[in-house]
Amino acid sequence: MTFTSGLRIGLVGYGSAGRGIHARLIREAGLAVSAVVVRDSGRAQSAREDWPGVRIFADLNAMLASADHLDLVVVASPSGLHVEHALAVIASGTALVLDKPIAPSAEGAATIIEAASAAGVPLSVFQNRRWDEEQLTLRALLARGDLGQVHRFERRWERWRPEPMDRWKENDPVGGGLLLDLGAHLVDSAVECFGPVTSVYAEMRSLNTPTEDDVFLSLTHERPALGDPGMDAGGVTSHLWAGTLVAAPGPRTRVLGREGAYLVTTFEQDVSPFARLAESAPAGSLGWIVRGDEMEPVPQAPGGHVDFYRDVIAWLTLGARAPVDPRDALHTALVLDCARESVKTGARVAVNTPIETGQSHG
Repeated sequence: MTFTSGLRIGLVGYGSAGRGIHARLIREAGLAVSAVVVRDSGRAQSAREDWPGVRIFADLNAMLASADHLDLVVVASPSGLHVEHALAVIASGTALVLDKPIAPSAEGAATIIEAASAAGVPLSVFQNRRWDEEQLTLRALLARGDLGQVHRFERRWERWRPEPMDRWKENDPVGGGLLLDLGAHLVDSAVECFGPVTSVYAEMRSLNTPTEDDVFLSLTHERPALGDPGMDAGGVTSHLWAGTLVAAPGPRTRVLGREGAYLVTTFEQDVSPFARLAESAPAGSLGWIVRGDEMEPVPQAPGGHVDFYRDVIAWLTLGARAPVDPRDALHTALVLDCARESVKTGARVAVNTPIETGQSHG
């Protein structure tokens, strides 16, 4: 492997997120991990095998004591620890990439962003699903106006997992649950395409795990798609689902417009009754534009998750914009807070952004 940048990266956590996602993409982008915070001996050995010469630390403070040897810290610890870990990294003055969700609540997210702004520490959030092939393809469709005036966005992250996994994501009442895990991705994807959320209605249940594993969100967006005066000025409505006890997952993505719909039937080889339709699509395409019984394959847009870390290189070495503005993650956190309030009251809840930091994060 030839590394394209001399950035020295410290990685906090070496489990499914730290090793399985971040370390893999860091290597693919031509970067290297210099230090890892990990307590499990087996994971520590994996880190040594993956990154010869890597320094292993049992806790974050020990690694930060050597922070002058790092250019970037990537925090991939459990979500309930994000505020504590992010504030510690910021206090060290080291640039920070924080895995999603930025924090379990909007209050925690605001605390992190305000601390980074006050300290002048570069901060970004790993909302990697912005680089999903289907998200990139949808954005290209919207930019071309192929669907006409859009009025509804639907996305499902549904799985058939009758035997739940025994992890903190399923069991932690503070940082776990599908609202924070998948909801953070779903809301961010909707906001990226259709603008800030003005109100939320939510339904959530715990069917098979101690935390919520059945989630539905209805969002209203402030931006009228394409500005058609003949449409309701309230903008697009998003309907978002996340569930693990779904024996018949619905279509992954459906976007409805005046001139047609964009349909993606399956996602990442998850079991689905629509798999045959996906398999019939021509090579190099992703999803369909549908008009009644007419179906037209859509060319897949270029790009992928590794582009997040390629953008990190440009951000930290060339002064480019942050891959994800942390204020976007703050808005998502606020939407999720409002979803919890909607579940309590049974009513639609208005969304109001609590702070404006003024930091460009560029």
